[in-house]
Amino acid sequence: MKKLSLLFIAGILCLLCMTFFTVSSCDSAKKKNIGLQLYSIRDSINRDVPAAIKKVADMGYTFVEPASYRDGKFYNMEPAAFKALCEKNGMPVLSSHTSHELPTPENYEETMAWWDQCIDAHLAVGAKYIVQPSMGRSAYQSIANLKKWCDYFNEVGAKCNAKGIRFGYHNHDREFSTVHGDTVMYDFMLQNTDPSKVMFQIDLYWCVVGGKNPVDYFKKYPGRFELWHIKDEKEIGASGMMDFQSIWAAKEISGMKYGIVEVERYDFDEFTSCKKSIDFLNAAEYIVMPK
Repeated sequence: MKKLSLLFIAGILCLLCMTFFTVSSCDSAKKKNIGLQLYSIRDSINRDVPAAIKKVADMGYTFVEPASYRDGKFYNMEPAAFKALCEKNGMPVLSSHTSHELPTPENYEETMAWWDQCIDAHLAVGAKYIVQPSMGRSAYQSIANLKKWCDYFNEVGAKCNAKGIRFGYHNHDREFSTVHGDTVMYDFMLQNTDPSKVMFQIDLYWCVVGGKNPVDYFKKYPGRFELWHIKDEKEIGASGMMDFQSIWAAKEISGMKYGIVEVERYDFDEFTSCKKSIDFLNAAEYIVMPK
């Protein structure tokens, strides 16, 4: 009888252990290498940076992309302090959105000096990428002006390369419009920037809103899209308008190294929307992220 009891207890313990390890394995498998563009929590982070960063980490995000570089600081924090805060929460700063207007002959030296300071600050915060999120109005007025922006990006990209950082451009929907007849601006930019100096952070949602299919761009310009902005109309996966499965099937040819969630509009509060977005990505089996 005693022997049977011991066997019964051993069996229960074995079952519990198997259950524990199965659950643990599932939890660990669910957490993918996904970052958050901090513009997604723009209201909250501007009120309390440390509290907002902790909430982002608690959701399961593994790195961050700031959107508030200004005068050598990130969210009014020195680069080293912001880096320490993010890394304390297990989320390094991978990339950052910042921009500067096209220089004129009169302010060229001043503009390039601004970029020198910007690059040094991003080195101090630990970033691997600097991303310009938009262009000035002049870019959309003519091919000649757009070419000036492309040349400018090549020059900034060379500066970044010299310090070990990659430079890139992030699109909205307007870049998929035409200029000078039937020239699509985004194609012109891809064709007139040097791949060794300028990578592209494709915003999947704005590409679709602009009437294009991201997969077509991956096939036409393989390897150019090192960063993805994973986005939907509101929370990721909720609208039904984004065919994420076919987009992910073309991930390898795109050159994607990192995927970053951005939520611009919400059905819920900022944090709930961001949590629902990462939960969708973690649960979708076809979504495989680079390590």
